[in-house]
Amino acid sequence: MIAKKGDWVQIKRIVLKPEERSSNVPEDTSKVPLEMRLKGYLENETASIGDDVEVKTIIGRTEYGTLIAVNPKYDHGFGEHIKELYDAGTELVELLRKINNEDDNHEQ
Repeated sequence: MIAKKGDWVQIKRIVLKPEERSSNVPEDTSKVPLEMRLKGYLENETASIGDDVEVKTIIGRTEYGTLIAVNPKYDHGFGEHIKELYDAGTELVELLRKINNEDDNHEQ
């Protein structure tokens, strides 16, 4: 996909190579590079996925990296429904209502 200047894009950049990572991080973490991903408006006239580009972030910072998406969508979520959490929430609401009703009765 070709992006043009002003398009909303996502880039990535390696911030630290594995050998540059702190010795305080877990072993499996230290084996991979620290990668930054961010979104912004393309500053280059045109670019394709995989090109090195500059972007301007929504707060006005200029950053550089490898173009990985054009018009990236938000695809995060809160995961699958967890019955135990729903049940705990429902139980908590019931307890709070009971406490509130007891407080209301004591005030009278």
